Amino acid sequence: MVSSTQSTIGVAIVGTGFGQKVHIPGFKAHHRTQIVAVYHRDLAKAEAIAQTHGIPHACQTVEEIVRLPDVQGVSISTPPFLHYEQAKIVLNAGKHLLLEKPTTLHAAEAEDLLHLATSRGLATALNFEFRCIPAWLRLAELLAEGYVGKKRLIKIDWLVPSRADASRPWNWYAQKEKGGGALGAIGSHAFDYIAWLFGPVRQLCARLAVSVPERPEPSSGQLKPVDADDICTILLELADGTPCQVCLSAATYQGRGHWVEVYGARGTLVLGSSNQKDYVHGFQLWGGPAGEPLTELEIPLHLEFPRTFEDGRIAPFVRIVDRWVQGIDQGRSVEPSLQEGLYSQHLMDVAHQSNQTGAWVQVP
Repeated sequence: MVSSTQSTIGVAIVGTGFGQKVHIPGFKAHHRTQIVAVYHRDLAKAEAIAQTHGIPHACQTVEEIVRLPDVQGVSISTPPFLHYEQAKIVLNAGKHLLLEKPTTLHAAEAEDLLHLATSRGLATALNFEFRCIPAWLRLAELLAEGYVGKKRLIKIDWLVPSRADASRPWNWYAQKEKGGGALGAIGSHAFDYIAWLFGPVRQLCARLAVSVPERPEPSSGQLKPVDADDICTILLELADGTPCQVCLSAATYQGRGHWVEVYGARGTLVLGSSNQKDYVHGFQLWGGPAGEPLTELEIPLHLEFPRTFEDGRIAPFVRIVDRWVQGIDQGRSVEPSLQEGLYSQHLMDVAHQSNQTGAWVQVP
C-alpha cells in the first residue's frame, strides 16, 4: 500500500554504517521521504557523507539534528547501546522515530520510549524487515488460511558465518553490555516474527554460548575477551501450547542459512534461504498437505517487490519506511512499531534471565 497524502517528509539519518548501506538508499527510493540531515560525531565525516549523498545539513550532535525545522522524522541505526538516549532526544523534540533493532539494551528502556512516543502522538517504526519480504508474507497468508491446521512443531534454524572468523576485530558487537551478540543481532528478528506469525510466547528456556572467546583489538592487535553470545539455542512454548525450537549462530562456517519449518495436523510449510551473503535474497517457500511431498509454492505477484536492489536489505526497508509514512499520515504507529520492538526486547531479557538461571522462565 502506498500512502495517499503527498507531502514530503524531511528525514535525518543518525548512524552511518548500516545507515549508508541501507537507510540512505531506502529513503531515497521512497517517493515521500527526503533526507535533509545526517549525523556523525566527527563533523568532518558528517560533512563528507552529506556531500557524497547530496544531503543539505551535516551535524555532530543529535540535539542539532532535532532543532532543524525541516526534520520531521529521524532514522537511528547506531549500535544498540546508543539507541535509548538518542531516541529519547528525538521523541522529546516531537520528531517521529524509525529505529533499528535490537530496540534498546533492556525492556524497561523500550517501554520508556514507547510511553514517550504514545504520549506525544508520534509515529514509530522498527526495522523488522522479514515482515516485508514476499516469501514471508506468503507464509503469513497461508498460516492465516489454515494451511497446516493445528500446529504441532515449529523449528527455526538461522546459521551464518558472519562472526566465525576469530581474526575479525573486537568491537561493540563482542561486548554484552553494549548490546552485542547474536541474540541482539538476529534473535531480535526471530522473536518478532515468531510473535507475528505464530502468536505470543508463554515460556522459554535459553542457552547462550560464546564460541570465539577472544578477538584482536583493532589498534593494538592484542586479544581482548568476548562476552557477547555468538550461538543461541532456545526452546519456547507458545501461548497456544505449540513447541518451538530455535537455533541461532553467527559462528557457523557453511551454516545452512535461515529456515523456518512449520509442521501441523493438515500439512507442512518450509521457508528457507541458504544465502550466506545476503540475508534477504534467496527465500523460497515449500508446502505439502498431510502425506504429500513438499513442492515449491509460487509467490503471488501482489506480494513481490516493485523494485529490487543489489543489497537485498533495501527493498524490505523501503516497505518499512512506507509503513512509517502511513503512520505519520494517520497519526498512529503501524506495525512493526516500538510496541513490537518492546515485545522482542522483553523476550530477549527473558532469554538472558533463563541463561543465567539455567531454568525455564515464564513470559509475564
